[in-house]
Amino acid sequence: MTTVVQWLDELNRYYTPSAAQFDGARSHKAAIESRLDFYIGVWEMFEIGSLRHGTGIWLYSDADYLASLKGIRPDSPWTMLNSVKKQLQIRFPNTKVVIRRPAVVCKFSEGDVEVVPGYAASIGYWIANPADGWMLTHPKEHNKYVTDVNSKHRGAVKKLARQVKIWKYRRNVPVSSCYLEMRTTKYMDGETTYLPLWDLYLTLKKMRDTELSAMNDPTGLGSRFGSCSSEANRLDSMSKINTAVNRALKAKDYAADGYESLAIEQLELLFNI
Repeated sequence: MTTVVQWLDELNRYYTPSAAQFDGARSHKAAIESRLDFYIGVWEMFEIGSLRHGTGIWLYSDADYLASLKGIRPDSPWTMLNSVKKQLQIRFPNTKVVIRRPAVVCKFSEGDVEVVPGYAASIGYWIANPADGWMLTHPKEHNKYVTDVNSKHRGAVKKLARQVKIWKYRRNVPVSSCYLEMRTTKYMDGETTYLPLWDLYLTLKKMRDTELSAMNDPTGLGSRFGSCSSEANRLDSMSKINTAVNRALKAKDYAADGYESLAIEQLELLFNI
């Protein structure tokens, strides 16, 4: 009989992207960088996000890049976003290009590529805030933070972050993937051991208990991480995370009492499998 831990391990394996999954999307990087560099100016362009962190989700995650632009940062990030969108739409006339703050998204047939334009700060980068205005981000430091905490728990943090993201995508929860990853990592940073069902339950519960409020950058460097792009999305996410917490609690309790099959039934409901 399949145990709960085996079931969660299989869930992680199934949704872990293969090494080649994003090769098609990544193949556009050079053309994107060349176009932006020629018409706007680019200091550097590098991979960020869940793929870089090793927490990407098969079928759902995009290839994400930060493009550090040359020049003076304009008053409004819309000036920057519209300029980048214009150049990429000209370069790829048969591809749909849209703005999804803080990114400009090229919807290639091989997979979406999200380009987050920004301007270098003394430390980090200024990018468009999904809510309004500018925000300071430190993607290289965030990647190191996730990697360090993950190493502390022998790979468990990225497993747990992937599970929470699977819940987001499978249940269509309008909450930021970056927020989920940082909340999960911060929670595990304070733990000494990893218990799969307990930590899945407590990670969701702690986010629910904070009502998905914005969190301070755990590295102590950047702007606060917001959870949702609007209050309506936060309320929708709160409704769904309440349900998720209840199901995770039932799964944990069933497993503790030896009812593995009932625990798995609750996980199947949680993840909409």
